[in-house]
Amino acid sequence: MQDLTKEILELIRRTSTDLPADVEAKLRTAYTDEEDGSAAQGALDTILKNVDLARSNSTPICQDTGTPLFYVHYPEGLSTRKIKKQIVDAVTEATKLNYLRPNSVNAVTGANTGDNSGDDHYPTIHFEEVDENLPLTIELMLKGGGCENVGAQYKLPNVEMHAGRDLAGVRKVVLDAVQKAQGKGCAPGILGIAVGGDRGASYLASKETLLTKIGAENPDAELDALENQLTEEINQMGIGPMGFGGKTTVLDTKIKGLHRVPASYFVSVSYMCWAYRRRKMTVSGAEVSYD
Repeated sequence: MQDLTKEILELIRRTSTDLPADVEAKLRTAYTDEEDGSAAQGALDTILKNVDLARSNSTPICQDTGTPLFYVHYPEGLSTRKIKKQIVDAVTEATKLNYLRPNSVNAVTGANTGDNSGDDHYPTIHFEEVDENLPLTIELMLKGGGCENVGAQYKLPNVEMHAGRDLAGVRKVVLDAVQKAQGKGCAPGILGIAVGGDRGASYLASKETLLTKIGAENPDAELDALENQLTEEINQMGIGPMGFGGKTTVLDTKIKGLHRVPASYFVSVSYMCWAYRRRKMTVSGAEVSYD
């Protein structure tokens, strides 16, 4: 297979320095919706100026460049081992060029590798094989530590919140997660929610939902309605940008339903900060495109 290290490096640069158009548009709408001169509008103004500067200077949007999460959909016959090496090499080079901050710290010793290398789980790479006639796609999400820290997982039923094993119970625990997060997740955020699965699959799916664009309609009509309801209700909490108060606490809500065993009912909430950094590259023959 061809060497895509330089192309993956470009994917990292774009993800780290250039906020996607759908996210920026939603932030600009939020700015106009907030009261003139309010702390909420001031926070959004600072965010938007930062977005412009990062793009023009090709510098990271946020000082926390986050955990690199790669989702690789590869056609039959390609070597995942070779793709992984190219990704790791690109991440290391991106760190040298300051597109990424050296974030990889050994949890036992506290030592920083200095180049974002690590064990088999850093950077995090998920592989899925697709039909051989389909192109190779690599999606990247950079998830900051602050928003990762306010993620949550609930087990239903939850007696304290009177939350049962249904979508009404899901609604209650999601509202609880956002209320507890306040501004610590660098609001306005985006919620990725998974209902069902085991503990691991549930968290994984909650992050996968964040790969879709803001405003994308959920193919499940019931979940789509709950997404809209949650976004509306959360924005009525008054937490606002950075916790300063205001009308915009979340930009969007995304939910995915999973199958589960009868004994378990998990709800996982992955919180993404306003620096909603995600990009995709597609490789079709010698052609490489970015989205």
